[in-house]
Amino acid sequence: MTSTQKPAQKSTQKPARKSGTAEKSFDGFTAEEREAMKDHAKELKTSARRSPRTARADGESDVRAKIAEMEDADRVLAERLHEIVGTAAPQLTPRLWYGMPAYARDGKVVCFFQSAQKFKSRYATLGFSDQANLDDGALWPTSYALTELTAGTEAQIIALIERAAG
Repeated sequence: MTSTQKPAQKSTQKPARKSGTAEKSFDGFTAEEREAMKDHAKELKTSARRSPRTARADGESDVRAKIAEMEDADRVLAERLHEIVGTAAPQLTPRLWYGMPAYARDGKVVCFFQSAQKFKSRYATLGFSDQANLDDGALWPTSYALTELTAGTEAQIIALIERAAG
């Protein structure tokens, strides 16, 4: 390069944006997912400050308070599911997990309830973690859509909970 030549300059101009009705792409978590992560961080801090002797009672009150905040349809399902788990698997400890009622064995979540309103879904979910003893060959369900509790669905849930907690 000679002394009279200028070095090539990089263009600082940004490419033109497409205008119109093109859909925006989204790369990240939804507001509901971010809220659930914040709930989980708060739960971890709270549980670290609590006494292990009061874990069951504290978890019970936390779960009941969270259920009370739910909309009618979800609240009815969550209240009944809470009763079912307490009866079918009294060894599981109630606690919150990502802002939802959950039930744990030795501090690890076995099953949980996810309200429809939490993630703006058309149904609530009863889910099971890898801590649940539900293995059945090479393929088995780990979550169930829940729209109402009938005698038949309650019997299925009781069997699942007993097996998962076993």
